Amino acid sequence: MSMEYGKRIAVIGGGAAGMMAAGTAVMYGADVTIYEHMPFLGKKLAITGKGRCNVTNNCTTEEFLENVTKNPRFLYSALRALSPADTMQLFEGLGVELKTERGKRVYPSDDKAKTIVDAMRRYSEAALIKHDKVKKLSRTEDGTFVINGEPDLCYDAVIIATGGKSYPLTGSDGSGYRLAQKLGHTVTELIPSLIPLRSSSDLCTRMQGLSLKNVGISITDRSGKNLYTDFGEMMFAHFGVTGPVILSASCHLRGVDISELTLTIDLKPALDEKQLDARLLSDFKANANKDFINALGGLLPLKMIEPFVSLTGIDPRRKVNSVTKEERKRMVSILKGMRIPLEGFCSIEEAIVTSGGVDTKEIRPGTMESKLVPGLYFAGEVIDVDAYTGGFNLQIAFSTGYLAGKSAAEY
Repeated sequence: MSMEYGKRIAVIGGGAAGMMAAGTAVMYGADVTIYEHMPFLGKKLAITGKGRCNVTNNCTTEEFLENVTKNPRFLYSALRALSPADTMQLFEGLGVELKTERGKRVYPSDDKAKTIVDAMRRYSEAALIKHDKVKKLSRTEDGTFVINGEPDLCYDAVIIATGGKSYPLTGSDGSGYRLAQKLGHTVTELIPSLIPLRSSSDLCTRMQGLSLKNVGISITDRSGKNLYTDFGEMMFAHFGVTGPVILSASCHLRGVDISELTLTIDLKPALDEKQLDARLLSDFKANANKDFINALGGLLPLKMIEPFVSLTGIDPRRKVNSVTKEERKRMVSILKGMRIPLEGFCSIEEAIVTSGGVDTKEIRPGTMESKLVPGLYFAGEVIDVDAYTGGFNLQIAFSTGYLAGKSAAEY
């Protein structure tokens, strides 16, 4: 679709939401300029999903909204404008082959986030790019917008798509919140979401870099009350723990004193205690003349063996055939419940997503336009919406970016 007289639109922010907004606005006939102060577009997008880019979630709109933790109803119109299925079709049309993995998570088939970044750059390539920092945004009496106080840089509409405060080295420095506030908008409390958890346990430092797949986790308070349970992938780091199940857990722990909590990891969730003991006996029989520490290779990843042995209290140089029934029971207990005391959240700069943002009550959900400032639109993480890990937050960026771009072009 094209329009006879294209509107001049500025998109502030060249991330996922910004590139989607820009490309869509061009498609609907607008003359678009992207303002991005980083040297290139899509820097944060390039590191998402450990560099694989979980681009969306192959689910229905209803399932999608169940995974939105803040203001899900606000997103109905955006998801109607660009659903997860539409997003997959869009990327496939841009030459990206996709695949769906566990939890309906969608990735590029080559497991390279760069493939998605390159596709989004192609989608928005007709827009002019200015590598400038937008420090000032004002609306004139005639309804146009002026950027950085320069009258020759005026626009019919502006889309703020600057991201949140997380990962400031990728350009998400919170500047969009300040621009919105100066134009009269309310910004709700900014807190980290999808964030790693800190622990001073030496188990974390000893196993840093170790990624565990198909483990069960639970997070309990001092009274033993279970606050969160999940199954999937996690990773140890020098500061504590991270990975998909940990990031999802962090969404459920807002307002909770993390230092009161314990993470318990079930390393063998597919086996009950009796089956696990039988597995130990089988492994020990196969390694009967080996030292205890050298008989665990089939049971545990290499980096975990030494920390695990220290937890059991068994002499690492004892012959494995001398391990007693009681010692095996202790091993089973640790395998089914490795405990990590928690300390707190990492800083907001280390969060995957910023929870909070421009108040949704001040944005029209059917267009993403400001209710306070005609011609001003918002897209992506700068808005007070966020979701669990699994491709949902990127889809929010794409859907709100698409709707904002289309609406601004038609404004």
